[in-house]
Amino acid sequence: MAESPLVWWRRQGLRFRLTAAAAAVLALALALSAAVLVTVLERALMDTVDESTRAQAQTVRVAADAGTLTSPITTHDGTIVQVIDERGRITHVTYGADRLVPLLDAGARARVLKSGQATLMDGRPYAVPGFLRVVVLSADHGQTVVAARPISEIQTSLATAGRVLLVGTPALVVLLAVASWLMIGRTLHPIAALRRGAAEITHTARSRRLPVPQSRDEVHALALTLNDMLARLEEAEQRQRALVSDAAHELRSPLASIRLQLEVALGHPDGQDWQETAEGVLEDTMRLSRLAEDLLALARLDERGGVPARREPVDLDEVVRQTVDRYAEARLTVCDPVVVRGDALDLSRVLTNLMDNAVRHTSSKVEVTLTADGVLTVTDDGPGIPEQDRERVFNRFTRLDSGRSRDEGGAGLGLAIVRETVRAHGGTVVLEDAEPGLRAVVRLPAAG
Repeated sequence: MAESPLVWWRRQGLRFRLTAAAAAVLALALALSAAVLVTVLERALMDTVDESTRAQAQTVRVAADAGTLTSPITTHDGTIVQVIDERGRITHVTYGADRLVPLLDAGARARVLKSGQATLMDGRPYAVPGFLRVVVLSADHGQTVVAARPISEIQTSLATAGRVLLVGTPALVVLLAVASWLMIGRTLHPIAALRRGAAEITHTARSRRLPVPQSRDEVHALALTLNDMLARLEEAEQRQRALVSDAAHELRSPLASIRLQLEVALGHPDGQDWQETAEGVLEDTMRLSRLAEDLLALARLDERGGVPARREPVDLDEVVRQTVDRYAEARLTVCDPVVVRGDALDLSRVLTNLMDNAVRHTSSKVEVTLTADGVLTVTDDGPGIPEQDRERVFNRFTRLDSGRSRDEGGAGLGLAIVRETVRAHGGTVVLEDAEPGLRAVVRLPAAG
């Protein structure tokens, strides 16, 4: 079954389709222009002939009205003139004109007089080659002046112009098609280079980038955008690899501890304190559970692309009160009513992670404040964090030496979850010196 023209057209390359479309549009435009040109040229030449013929007829009519006509009538542009009296007889003519048969019969003369326009007639029956433009004017005493002008030269000029256009138009179309083919090919060359560059990028050459053309055009912008995308993908892949590596490292310690405790207990069952063994295994299992929850939270944040799971009004002051009530060491000093848009569970997790971190390092107390402008602070009086490390602790699996030495320390994901979640809600989080201790400051935009 033969494919339809539309399917065939779509199967062609972009270069061919652009060239064919440009050539077709130019051919149509040139054809219309040629038709308009010939029509306008013909109309202009005919108007010129009609005006000249009418002027000669007017001159003869004036002489006929004055009775000063001579025979033969003299004209200087080859106009043929006949003067016909009221009985239809030819009384005066130009040299070489027919003296017996009028160019137009009585009925035709009446129609031309009524219309006031020149008419076209075949001059061959009157021994005049080609066609004539004929003008009829009415004179005194029932006389009629008939003036005619051959237009063979005009027809020859129009035919010559038509032949030139008939030959020149296809030549221009072919010339434009060739020029378009070459120009489109050069324009698409950077895109072909991008395609080849993309084909060369594999899993073993992730750091390669696509070639960027020198021209500051759309292809240049496309290449830059694609390179930025490749950079983001490479960064995301590196982060994913690092996350998997760090997660495997963190999982190895509690699993090794569980295995060791169980092997020792099974190897010496009689002298083993099974209560102590169970407590140790439970502690390591809780560490695994917390790590799995943190990894799942980060995976969900990455999957949503920095967008909260829900965007609904949340009474942040209620979330703060409910969370602080679970900590005996915490004291809520200021809690103004604040409504933000986001996910209540994610915001509760942010405060829980900050509270866990503060309670783990505080010496005596933890103070929490929430002001009406959406600023939440969690302050402890512990050892604090050196200024040069306050930004680094927000990275995933980052723990300072002091944190690593504490058995109750986390996997280094709590503050990373806090920052990712706060950013998803359009806010910021920073760590400040509380002198003594550390202050975590979260700023969230209040709902309008």
